[in-house]
Amino acid sequence: MMDLAHLPLDFAGLLALAAGLGWASGFRLYTSLFVVGLAGNLGWIVLPEGLRLLEHPWVLGAAGLMLVVEFFADKIPLLDSVWDTVHTFIRIPAGAALAAMVFGGQGVEWQTAMALLGGTLAAGTHFTKAGTRAMINASPEPFTNIAASSGEDLVALTGLWLMFAHPWLTLALLLIQIALIVWLLPKLWRGIAGVIRGLSLPRTASKLPG
Repeated sequence: MMDLAHLPLDFAGLLALAAGLGWASGFRLYTSLFVVGLAGNLGWIVLPEGLRLLEHPWVLGAAGLMLVVEFFADKIPLLDSVWDTVHTFIRIPAGAALAAMVFGGQGVEWQTAMALLGGTLAAGTHFTKAGTRAMINASPEPFTNIAASSGEDLVALTGLWLMFAHPWLTLALLLIQIALIVWLLPKLWRGIAGVIRGLSLPRTASKLPG
């Protein structure tokens, strides 16, 4: 009887992996790198040739270290928003690169298409996460932030498992999430603008002559 864990991915599996890595990179980049690389290193899954680099011990060590740093930084109010701001320039290109690497042996056309898909999904999840956290940080208590971060950890791990176990379900869920992101992002940014205006009004009022 064949071991399913060692069968190569079909097209749906490759597409789910590319889209899923782009999606997860937008809010849990280092978790994605470490979990996928470790699973390949231990032989639990067969990674496409373009992703075999993630199995290397040095890459796993670097991803694991950054995973630990991000795990704690993401749960500290305000620091998490600083972390998100810096990672605007890391998560989106990484999501594009990882998605392209999945189709590394399929030709430059597929790599380009997957880079666009992965980068777009990474941008959507990144800005949704950053906007949500900015709204949460308007509250002085830290517990909502910790709960949101822990929920993101769980969602990321579940999504990474689904990519390999149920690729078609992953693709369907990603389509639903894309629709939700398109609907939610404008509302988030309007809310953030309102918070910023609310913070600036007291300062403006204090400068007015009495």
